Amino acid sequence: MSEIETRPNPMWGTGPMNDTTQPLSPVPIAVAEHKPAERARRALRRIVHHEEFGITAVLLALVLLIGVFHPNSLSREALISTALAASIVALIAYGMVFLIAMTEIDLSVGSIFGFSALVSAELMAHGMSPWLALVTGPLTGIALEAANGFVANTFRIPVIIVTLGTLTLYAGLATVITNSQAVTGLPLNSSFFKVLGGNVLGIPFSVWVVVVVGVLLTVVFRRTPFGARVRAIGSNATAARFSGIRVGRTRLQALMLVGALCGLAAVLSLAYQEGADPTLGQGLELQVIAATIIGGTAVTGGAGTVPGALIGALIIATINGGLVYFSIGPSWSGVVTGATVVIAVSADGVLRRRRAARLARAGA
Repeated sequence: MSEIETRPNPMWGTGPMNDTTQPLSPVPIAVAEHKPAERARRALRRIVHHEEFGITAVLLALVLLIGVFHPNSLSREALISTALAASIVALIAYGMVFLIAMTEIDLSVGSIFGFSALVSAELMAHGMSPWLALVTGPLTGIALEAANGFVANTFRIPVIIVTLGTLTLYAGLATVITNSQAVTGLPLNSSFFKVLGGNVLGIPFSVWVVVVVGVLLTVVFRRTPFGARVRAIGSNATAARFSGIRVGRTRLQALMLVGALCGLAAVLSLAYQEGADPTLGQGLELQVIAATIIGGTAVTGGAGTVPGALIGALIIATINGGLVYFSIGPSWSGVVTGATVVIAVSADGVLRRRRAARLARAGA
């Protein structure tokens, strides 16, 4: 028997090797070196093309721009104040994402918010435990939105038309209930006001609620059958109906979700403000709709983003705070908010047309 020659193996070190054995080809060094760079480029591309990237960049640019002229606006206290100012708008805007994604708009959210706060405050003033407001507030909002949905479904009227009337109706009821007076006699020594109106780890309790609810509703919108039905109706209501989706029921459920969020926001506002009056919530609907649209929810339906609604609310709060820092009168707040909505809607239309054109070219 012949001996097997032992000589260095370029790949595996010293070992037995006969004349027919060939060393494995070395891994191309250039390819190995470029893999991390390629992964980094892909990750960056995913971030840039993420649906919330653009508005996040806008928010950061606004914060930095104001901070250049007023450095104190970048302090921890100022940033927390901005987040607190955005919390109520963001909470209701989460629900508005579902409606606008269905090509519906609710104009009564400000009145429902105010009415829910006043009902809870009146019940507290007459001896109800403040902690029960966590139930009465959302239930009031759900009941009012259920009435909106019943009218819209029964008479087959768009939600925007129904709520154009209930916007004034619910605000008028709030004035009648309170006799145009602020609610007084609240048990402010209750733990309800200390906990819900206080801070947790140095951050207002309502801000934590907004974050938690935002995460939950993001999952609902993107990952559940309900969210899929909402998007399907917004894309093509007729096709959704033929596919077996009950459009009226889904619209009612979305409205009741908005009502629950209005009631929850009302309770948090009541705990923080330690009071309520008939003017509460006036004009809030414009800010909620603006935050939703600025955040990237398509007015044409079929798409939406819950995190975008939060970012949109932060943009509005940042703009309003900037007006204060630059000593611009509060009367300009509505002008700036309205202009921001027009710009956001116009930009959304331009981007969608470009995206459709790219897809058409790719298909050709």
